[in-house]
Amino acid sequence: MSTTGLTTWAVDLKDIAAVYPFQGWEWPMVIAAFAFWIIWHLAQLRQESVEYKEDRSQHFNAANVSNSVDRY
Repeated sequence: MSTTGLTTWAVDLKDIAAVYPFQGWEWPMVIAAFAFWIIWHLAQLRQESVEYKEDRSQHFNAANVSNSVDRY
């Protein structure tokens, strides 16, 4: 069953139409994906840095360090 009216693939595909969706958008999509990937990593690093500083300010003080050292 054919929905395109083609009976054979032995034709020049550029004369038919787009073979897959978003044809011609390959490079813009790759660039957009790369930009999203970099931005996501930067946001993740920024968020983890904030969490690390909060944890460090809560747990890293002189009393906790001396207790940890004295224990061993």
